[in-house]
Amino acid sequence: MRKLFDYSLYLVTNRALSNQKTIEEVVRSAVRGGVTAVQLREKDCSTRQYIELALQLQRILIPLNIPLIINDRIDVALAVNVDGVHIGQNDMPCNDARRLMGRDAVIGLSVETLEQAIEAEKLDVDYLGVSPVFQTPTKADTFSEWGIEGLKVLRKRSSHKLIAIGGINKLNAEAVLNAGADGLAVVSAICSSSDPEEASKQLWAIIRKNRNKDGNP
Repeated sequence: MRKLFDYSLYLVTNRALSNQKTIEEVVRSAVRGGVTAVQLREKDCSTRQYIELALQLQRILIPLNIPLIINDRIDVALAVNVDGVHIGQNDMPCNDARRLMGRDAVIGLSVETLEQAIEAEKLDVDYLGVSPVFQTPTKADTFSEWGIEGLKVLRKRSSHKLIAIGGINKLNAEAVLNAGADGLAVVSAICSSSDPEEASKQLWAIIRKNRNKDGNP
């Protein structure tokens, strides 16, 4: 049975932006501050190192029932038996990923255009990573930004959970949520912070305020 996880505050790791802090240090601090999901996204490490990093994060996250999602590398996800994978438009096709990962795994899919999001209505995915909402150096190989208005249009057309990524920070988080995002995926706003716990707390406070405004618990 597929688990139901909270993707409200979704940390995407990036060692290059972590100011010499280890991934474990960033993740430990971030989950104390309110992060509800973690994606391990490391482009520049060996398969063995990727697996070791995933195992280290699992030891932190499993006791907290916080999902660990592996970016792209389905082989790593299967080797470590993590909760799921996140794939892009140029990665393994979603249906193949589902076949390999099984029906209970979490699968997230990046969408960069409205056409891709509409096509995803046919797919068995748990959420869409709306990428990028705002242009950012960590998403330099994507199409033009969605922006707030584009996110509003997408919200009307998609039945999936929408996780916004790309330039999300405490200054624009409320506007992104008001436009229809179900969650905020954050890279530099947490990884590059001198205090990832405090940065996460500030974002989580915005999410909680938005939920209360809508009458949600």
